[in-house]
Amino acid sequence: MSQIDYCVKPGGQLSGTFRVPGDKSISHRSIMFGSIADGTTHVTGFLQGQDSLNTLRAFRAMGVEIDGPNANGEVTIHGVGIDGLKPPAAPIDLGNSGTSIRLMSGLLAGQAFDVELSGDRSLSKRPMKRVTDPLALMGANIDTAEGGKPPLKVNGGSKMQGIDYLMPMASAQVKSCILLAGMYAQGKTCVTEPATTRDHTERMLNAFGYKVDTKGKQMCLEGGGRLTACDIDVPSDISSAAFFLVGGSIAENSDITLEHVGVNPTRTGVIDILKLMGANIQLLNERLVGGEPVADIRVRSAQLKGINVPQELVPLAIDEFPVLFVAAACAEGQTVITGAEELRVKESDRIQVMADGLQAIGVDATPTDDGMIINGGVIKGGKVHSRDDHRIAMAFTMAALRAEKDVVIEDCENVNTSFPDFIGLANRAGISIAIAS
Repeated sequence: MSQIDYCVKPGGQLSGTFRVPGDKSISHRSIMFGSIADGTTHVTGFLQGQDSLNTLRAFRAMGVEIDGPNANGEVTIHGVGIDGLKPPAAPIDLGNSGTSIRLMSGLLAGQAFDVELSGDRSLSKRPMKRVTDPLALMGANIDTAEGGKPPLKVNGGSKMQGIDYLMPMASAQVKSCILLAGMYAQGKTCVTEPATTRDHTERMLNAFGYKVDTKGKQMCLEGGGRLTACDIDVPSDISSAAFFLVGGSIAENSDITLEHVGVNPTRTGVIDILKLMGANIQLLNERLVGGEPVADIRVRSAQLKGINVPQELVPLAIDEFPVLFVAAACAEGQTVITGAEELRVKESDRIQVMADGLQAIGVDATPTDDGMIINGGVIKGGKVHSRDDHRIAMAFTMAALRAEKDVVIEDCENVNTSFPDFIGLANRAGISIAIAS
């Protein structure tokens, strides 16, 4: 397969009204929970990116009948019940999806059968001990490759016990993994997180009728319950919207509206941070859809100012930092990000890769162990490498809006994992982006 590179012309302004693809986190969970529910679950707005499609294929491989997705992102899942999954005929390949492998390791830890979970080159480098260690405390039997990396061999037949787990690092994936394992465990499972993380798992389990009690930063559930099928309307992904929130802020004379975006308060760190930098962002038509808060977001050009990003907002914007680094590069003065060491173990080392790329296009950016120091100024343009990371590729696309020369971004095939038709939507919005030959 030939490498896909983006060539983005400098300058431009963003205008129009758009709907970005469905939320990846909610799309994953809709398949997982619909599969083990009693009855038929109907999903609309499902994200047809590679990551969530890999989750869908995984549950088909375990005997779940799933219709779709059709062109409108409609999926029908014929649930098999909490204990109805069947052993797959072969190892399950989850591609690039950290969410899939971490959540599924918990969901599968209490099954009667063995299953192997693997992924691509990038996923095979990502740390899994953060989920396999607490699962082992619950009685799970999971083998990993050297260094606690994938593939994961989940050995069936384990008698699982509920635990009270104090998480060493804030991570929605780890929290979700333990809660899903807790459904198959005897007694009560509680997870306490050091900082608030996205709560899609808790909200959706409650929507499926499986009660999760949340008190502050502690979430508890009792094992042995059942899920009842329901309808899910997946809102647009705020992580995908974030690229246009920054683009609309940094490009002159821009005015865009992004429709039906999920504004779950555990995910709106990117909006809070941009507003602290002086962004002109309005939430319109706020409403609740399937238990998730949704709004239309209007963004207009603004002169951003450098800030010290409050540490309590970091876990609420962890996936949006690649493009927030671009916002900082376009801001007046210095921006300091700390407490974001989680970025070093994403699809790439997002601190180092973003620092390398920003420096390559003329930005004064200094990586630190847990973040970055960026002095805003001129973006010259040039060539950067995404390191096969979708969010890096899209972030540097936005940087071209303020560049003096073309920005060429190498290795962008993985954009399809989270944002199908990114190029089409970006061009319609006013960015001049082409596939470089």
